[in-house]
Amino acid sequence: MSDKTNSLAEINQDRLPKHIAVIMDGNGRWAKQRGKLRVFGHQNGVEAVRQTVENCAKLKIDFLTLYAFSTENWNRPKVEVQTLMKLLVSSLRKELKTLNKNNIRLNAIGNIDSLPKKAHDELKEVISKTEKNSGMTLTLALSYGSREELKTAIKAISIKVKNNIISPESIDETIINTHLYTHDLPDVDLLIRTSGEHRISNFLLWQIAYAELYFIDVFWPDFNEHHLVEAIKNYQNRERRFGKTSEQLN
Repeated sequence: MSDKTNSLAEINQDRLPKHIAVIMDGNGRWAKQRGKLRVFGHQNGVEAVRQTVENCAKLKIDFLTLYAFSTENWNRPKVEVQTLMKLLVSSLRKELKTLNKNNIRLNAIGNIDSLPKKAHDELKEVISKTEKNSGMTLTLALSYGSREELKTAIKAISIKVKNNIISPESIDETIINTHLYTHDLPDVDLLIRTSGEHRISNFLLWQIAYAELYFIDVFWPDFNEHHLVEAIKNYQNRERRFGKTSEQLN
């Protein structure tokens, strides 16, 4: 099926995933194929972000979470990290008007305090200026690592147990959820990873327990409406059993 014949109109509006998460992978390899520096790939990946956000908003997807910068990404070359942070600031500033126009609320998860001051302040400002929007919630995972998130949650719960705020017997999934970065987000329904890699890469390990996983052999800068439609249609053709049998569901 060509890109021209594949559109948002093909998607069954009655079976939309409530929460889509995306591992945006392949910017560096996309640039390398073109004989360019890795930063060129990150710059072109911004357009794929814009298209994906706008298309999900058109579909009325409730929650979209993008893996923008992991805790491990701090180990990349200094110039690349600096470029990514500058791109973050400039993109947030440019897209504020579009976010408000599309009634999108910006959210962020991760160790946000570890971001450079300029990026941190710009992020907080856009979050503040979109907090009253009631449409889709766009969450950026920045300086995010799922193991770090779980470690932080366990520490916080342990302190409350030690201080007799909660009892060990009362610890359940709800209590764990309330101590995660994603405490105000539902579990992920559909996880998309671009670039052909079949890994989760320390992303939302708790939250994707029953997510449908979709891997596509396309680098992130080339990801477009056609690919999003294919991912959602693939999701809609799957039977989500959550541990039950097909007979029980029917």
